[in-house]
Amino acid sequence: LSLLPLYWMVVTALRPENEIFSTVPWPQNPTLDNVRRILDGMPLFRMLANTALVAGASTAAQLVTALLASYAFARWRNRWTRAIFGLLTLTWLIPAQVIMVPNYLLVTGMGMLDTLAALILPHVASAFAIMLLYQSLRAFPEELIDAAITDGAGNWHILWRVIVPNVRPALASLGILLFISSWNDYFWPLLVTRSPDSAVIQIGLQMFFTQEGNQWGPLMAAASVASLPILAIYALLQKQIVDSFLHSGLK
Repeated sequence: LSLLPLYWMVVTALRPENEIFSTVPWPQNPTLDNVRRILDGMPLFRMLANTALVAGASTAAQLVTALLASYAFARWRNRWTRAIFGLLTLTWLIPAQVIMVPNYLLVTGMGMLDTLAALILPHVASAFAIMLLYQSLRAFPEELIDAAITDGAGNWHILWRVIVPNVRPALASLGILLFISSWNDYFWPLLVTRSPDSAVIQIGLQMFFTQEGNQWGPLMAAASVASLPILAIYALLQKQIVDSFLHSGLK
């Protein structure tokens, strides 16, 4: 059931225009005309590069900020850190659409409208990421940290040399969730981008929705191309993701 929409997307991308609405479960006359149309009608590779840069930078920034914040919350637990963590949790409950207008005004005031920086800046930190890593670091054995302190290690050494190597499955699973979320983001790029040079692939897909009608063949071809990097990343990190969920279930 989950693979059927992906299969139908690829099949539609390979159909000629006169077979788009055919109910036959495979293309009777497969063609690459739709792929050629998206290459001619949109800066596909530029948009893919923009999307990869924005998603990669946002994911890396969120992982670093989440790791530092979650370590601080897990390492120093007192009423002040609990209060700050509670406030941070509340921000996660606020829909992203609520803060889009303030973020838009901030980005405009900083002169970053229609730039890739405008797509990255509001996503350098994530309450969701901090909450997930906090649970992993809370479950980290205190004996290992105490042994590192006895050997004279500081907090920076403990975080990067002791904790990070042991929570790599959690970081991998969180990273792919953050990357997919950023890759599929649509509303914020639609709000702050104006030109194709700074647009992401999700904005490029809407180019095939026109007043004259929807171009389903090119749209499905572009959607298929946009899905390939995500599938490749998941294939590379599948072992870490499965290990993360397995270990979480055993604790």
